[in-house]
Amino acid sequence: MHLVCLDLEGVLTPEIWIAFADRVGIPELRRTTRDEPDYDKLMRRRLQLLRMHELGLADIQAVIAGLSPLPGAKEFLDALRHDYQVVILSDTFYEFAMPLMAQLGYPTLFCHRLVADAQGFLSDYRLRLPDQKRASVRRFRELNFRVIAAGDSYNDTAMLSEAHAGILFRPPQNVIDEFPQFPVTRSYEELRAAIDAAAERVGDA
Repeated sequence: MHLVCLDLEGVLTPEIWIAFADRVGIPELRRTTRDEPDYDKLMRRRLQLLRMHELGLADIQAVIAGLSPLPGAKEFLDALRHDYQVVILSDTFYEFAMPLMAQLGYPTLFCHRLVADAQGFLSDYRLRLPDQKRASVRRFRELNFRVIAAGDSYNDTAMLSEAHAGILFRPPQNVIDEFPQFPVTRSYEELRAAIDAAAERVGDA
C-alpha cells in the first residue's frame, strides 16, 4: 500500500505567517521554514514579536478566516486521495489549520498545538513530538507502507529523506541548492506525475 505524506503550507495552502505578517505590517514575521531551518528559534522569535506588538491568537485567526487553499489544491488532493492513502504532516497548529482543513474536505492532519494565556496571547507551543515529520514517516514504514513524501521547506527534508521517495514542490532556490537529491516540481500536474512515477518505482507493500 502506498501512502503519500504532504506538507500543508506552501503545498496546499498559503503560508499563514506570511499572510499575517502582510496584514499587520511586521516584515520579520514573514520568515518561515523556507528561510530558517531551526524551528524552535523561528517559533520563539514569532512569539516574541507577537507579544511586543500585543497581537494574540484571535488576531491571527481573523486573518486565517479570509484565506483559501492554493488554486487547484483541493482538486489535486481529491484526485490523489482517490488513488492513495494521504496524510498531511505539518508544523502548523490545529488552532490555525482547521478552517483551511474544512475547505480541503478534512484530510488527515498531524500537526502541533499552541498555548495561549487568559488574555489570548500566545505564550508557548507544544510539539506533537520532536522531528514529527521524520518520526511519522518512519512509523508508517514500520507499518509496511511504501511512503512518498512531498514538501517545500527545510523542515520537510527530513521526511523526504526518510520516505521511500521524496519530492520538492515549489521550493525556494536555497532548498534546491542544499538538497539536489530530490526532484523539483512546480505544478500540481508535475507533482502528481512525480508521485505516480515514484509509486511505480518503489513498488507495493
